Amino acid sequence: MSVFATGPFVLVGFAGLGMMEMAIIGGIAVLLFGKKLPDVAKQLGGSYREFRKGLTDFQSNMDTDMNMNNYSYNEASTASTDYDDYEETTAPRFEPPPAEPQDAAPADEVSSEQTSEKSD
Repeated sequence: MSVFATGPFVLVGFAGLGMMEMAIIGGIAVLLFGKKLPDVAKQLGGSYREFRKGLTDFQSNMDTDMNMNNYSYNEASTASTDYDDYEETTAPRFEPPPAEPQDAAPADEVSSEQTSEKSD
């Protein structure tokens, strides 16, 4: 609905129509529909409401699609690697036990040599 201010009077217009044009359209509607005019107006209002609802749904779907297209693929790849920022807990390294010295003879060989000397 448009509001036009012309001097001290404020005119209300709809879709660029003035008061005189709207009165002529209303008179033609009364002549054409007569007693059915309230039913026709109700149907016309319901159709307009459904049209507006469909238009709003379409517009919201388009906005959603536009937002999805603006989503950068680089942002998606960096968002999945955020876990790299956390410190990992690692298990302590395995340190093998110290080995026995190589120049010392094993106890079994020493004892067998001693028994062989005693038997001689």
